[in-house]
Amino acid sequence: MSGPIASLNPVSGGSRDLWELVREWVDEGSEPIGILTSGSTGEPKTITLTRAAVLSSAHASIDKLGGPGRWLLAIPPTSAGGFQVLVRSALAGREPVFLEEFADLDAALAALGASTGERTYASFVPTQLHRLAEQGNLGCLAGLDAVLLGGGPSQSSLLLAAANAGVNIVRTYGMTETAGGCVYDGVPLAGVDMRIEPDGRIALFGPMLFDGAPVWWVTEDLGRIGADGTLEVLGRADDVAISGGVNISLPAVERVLSELDTVHEVAVVARDDAEWGQAVTAVVRGALTRDEAKAALVAAGYPAAWTPRRLEIVTHFPLLATGKIDKRTLASIDSGRWPESSDPAR
Repeated sequence: MSGPIASLNPVSGGSRDLWELVREWVDEGSEPIGILTSGSTGEPKTITLTRAAVLSSAHASIDKLGGPGRWLLAIPPTSAGGFQVLVRSALAGREPVFLEEFADLDAALAALGASTGERTYASFVPTQLHRLAEQGNLGCLAGLDAVLLGGGPSQSSLLLAAANAGVNIVRTYGMTETAGGCVYDGVPLAGVDMRIEPDGRIALFGPMLFDGAPVWWVTEDLGRIGADGTLEVLGRADDVAISGGVNISLPAVERVLSELDTVHEVAVVARDDAEWGQAVTAVVRGALTRDEAKAALVAAGYPAAWTPRRLEIVTHFPLLATGKIDKRTLASIDSGRWPESSDPAR
């Protein structure tokens, strides 16, 4: 389905129109592209990526996955992850299957698998996988050679459910500035290197970095590299609330609460508060009490003072076009006052 006039700088327009532009650009283009960041935690901005950076990322991804194949486009093509689906498809010489053109995911997957003997892939964000798990339909992805999962943290329970359903999940870490995912399952793609800065931030090196990047680009993400050399992303360096004089890591609180059996999905944000300066708020799909949250955090080794001062139970979250939870909206307005959001997985 065609949308606005397609463009590569900035990347915009409908999926099919963009696909035609991307095919030409991959074959014989030279100009850089501009991709607008999601703005999930800050103001959106346009990132310039050279053709060489985009193609180096795409080739490294294809090699890591085991070879070219046919892709399902299930995330917006204007995001770095969605754009890379089009680029990998162009390099493989195979038109992707556009989810938006089908009644549901099952129909799109049936079309994707119609050509036998070739590898099949898809990229999803955690919110989409959550929806499939709730519908009991994770198994529909089991026929794919790999499902790239990025755009935010994933609960270990969700990853376990996907594994039990026979789905080959590949967790990706990256961002628009790295032309998409550049670390797969904690391991850098070919040509990519990583290190942890003294302040705990993740630094990245490689040909996939944005135009004008320093040799080592220091991200705003905190991480650690384990003894086995794999990267663990701990959250954003600027994602810390100061409540009553106590520094609280919002990603750490969110990670602990997300592992509770009664919590289907959670987002932890800080809202301005006259008494505390900032009030940590846990917005939850599922069931949770403050006492349960406190017990879980203390059991994980965190201070009781990190317990969210506000806890809100909701039936849905505001989503960005990429399918990520819109935390800026959650932080700025009260529970339930945001509009219904579209679900990329339908």
